[in-house]
Amino acid sequence: MKPLYKVTFHNAGRIYELYARKVASGALWGFTEVSELVFDVHDGMVIDPTEERLRDEFAATRVLHLPMQSIVRIEEVERKGQSAIRDATTGEKVVTPFPMPGKPR
Repeated sequence: MKPLYKVTFHNAGRIYELYARKVASGALWGFTEVSELVFDVHDGMVIDPTEERLRDEFAATRVLHLPMQSIVRIEEVERKGQSAIRDATTGEKVVTPFPMPGKPR
């Protein structure tokens, strides 16, 4: 079985936690390559909005080239946990709520 990595990095004032099957030193100096991103696949009605947002954001991504200074940590893990986007200052999860009917945006 291929190894699984939890990659935590800064991006635009937020902390992203993603899971990937491949992590390597990049061909571009100062960058780390993260590829084969892993997302939960739900067949039922319960959908994690954060996981869905991350899947949409990185759907067409083959390889992430992350600057080394943006990486907080890379862990090899046995199983996938919950992917997350957190506020960099508070550490609280950032969840985009579903639009409410009748409320203006």
